[in-house]
Amino acid sequence: MTVITGPLAKQERDDTGALLQSTLVDLLDLSLLAKQAHWNVYGPRFRAVHLQLDEVVTTARDYADQVAERAAALGVSPDGRAGTVAENSGLPAFVSGWVDDGKVVEAIVQVFSTLITRMRARIDEAGRSDAVTQDLFLSLAAALEKQSWMFQAENRA
Repeated sequence: MTVITGPLAKQERDDTGALLQSTLVDLLDLSLLAKQAHWNVYGPRFRAVHLQLDEVVTTARDYADQVAERAAALGVSPDGRAGTVAENSGLPAFVSGWVDDGKVVEAIVQVFSTLITRMRARIDEAGRSDAVTQDLFLSLAAALEKQSWMFQAENRA
């Protein structure tokens, strides 16, 4: 049942909706991974990494809301349930327990690398179905790439 109708034709809506849904899942997972790291990081750079992880969480949650609302505006029901996120996220898992600050930085850099690669592919795909969603994805990719750069600058390797 479609309660909300948007400006796109059915195929464009379906294609764009799938891109938005997969992005929503990845962003919700990013917020959870970053919070897990935030709670469990330790080491000499604890405070800097701890605070930087909160910035990641804020970015992920803000964009998750924008992505979900874009889907809703197009008539696509967003699904952010925990089971959906666990089943469909394309991000690498984060370890449990206490994690040294250097290992946290390495793990988060890998998460960003995976997500940015996925977002760049989605940007191209969105360009074929909905320019407005593509614009949202461009803004999101820029924010993710900025966060990735900041974590890479933290890396002591």
